[in-house]
Amino acid sequence: MNSAIALHEISEFIRHLLSAVAGAALYTVNHPQVFRLADAAHASLTRALAERPDIALLEVDGELVIDGRPQAFSLVFDRFIQIMHEHGIGHLRFLAGTPRHEVDQLIALLARQSDGSEAGSTEHIRLGKVEMPEDGNEEGSLGAGGGTSGTVGTGGRAGAVTLGEIPALELARLSEVYEAIKRKERLKPSGIAATVAELVEAFRREGESLLVLAALREQDEYTFTHAANVCILTLAQAMSLGIKGQMLNDIGIAAMLHDVGKMFIPEEILTKPEKLSDEEFEQMKRHPVLGAQYLMETPGVPRLAAIVAFEHHMRHNQSGYPMVPPGWQQTVASQLTAIADCFDAMRTRRPYQEPRPPEVIAKVLMQGSGTEFNPLLVRNMLLLLNRLDRI
Repeated sequence: MNSAIALHEISEFIRHLLSAVAGAALYTVNHPQVFRLADAAHASLTRALAERPDIALLEVDGELVIDGRPQAFSLVFDRFIQIMHEHGIGHLRFLAGTPRHEVDQLIALLARQSDGSEAGSTEHIRLGKVEMPEDGNEEGSLGAGGGTSGTVGTGGRAGAVTLGEIPALELARLSEVYEAIKRKERLKPSGIAATVAELVEAFRREGESLLVLAALREQDEYTFTHAANVCILTLAQAMSLGIKGQMLNDIGIAAMLHDVGKMFIPEEILTKPEKLSDEEFEQMKRHPVLGAQYLMETPGVPRLAAIVAFEHHMRHNQSGYPMVPPGWQQTVASQLTAIADCFDAMRTRRPYQEPRPPEVIAKVLMQGSGTEFNPLLVRNMLLLLNRLDRI
């Protein structure tokens, strides 16, 4: 296998590994989505090791070095070295013949919040720390279990987020937010604000290609991916209405956090493959209030985010939930988010529902125009999608 193909397989392994780790932290290591991602990660690793005895991944001064070669900046690699740091890992070495169960062990290890203890090696996956020389030499020598060295350039790491890296952006920041909330930790709004700012910039740079990415991507029910798609779809609507500046960023943050209340709903309800019972649905209906309460108590979160979390399941005619007093005026941000939420939910594969094609979703939005959704905003959303020649 030539080096370019091997590097591609290693990159794919890291990408699937990160997705599995995020899913295991958000749900459990036994979740079906985590199983599929772990399977894909192991397959990529097996292909990369097909014609070689080992692969060494080394973190030096914030850079990822693969087999002695520093890698160009990417959000996937950047998130990977962050996780290595969090768990006190300086390098990873994978030996040929690494079995699937050892990859599962690594996922379970990286999905746990670091408790300060050193990570342990397995028979085919060796973990260790990097020992840097004291004399300022840039060459990195490994501690126990090592097997390579590398030099690291001093160039900056900043760079524009490309269209292809948007899914990695979701995993790198948004999954951290949901993991922290699930662990009952205080939300750090800075990560969400940075994600939204980068999405807005990507819109300016990539134009409607970013909307295509969100609108046409089929997915499994995966809370943080759904939240990012809703953010993209909401930003597209808001920008088409001429909204910009801080208000646009606040709307994006609100859309990104609209479903945080689900983190306080029992996992067996969130992941139930069958239709919810009436009692379970009543519990699920509590998530807007729970999310709004959480965001109201979190410093640094725009007030609009709590309002959108509370209102995103209200209907245009106020027949949704939660119940509100007569005359309640739903914010435009909530109305935009509700349309995006409905669109993306119908693009989601579930045990009892296949993803619906965009043209079918358009008909559903039209049928709900004036009752569930603001008819002017529905028309605007359909115009956006029609411009893409997708509906």
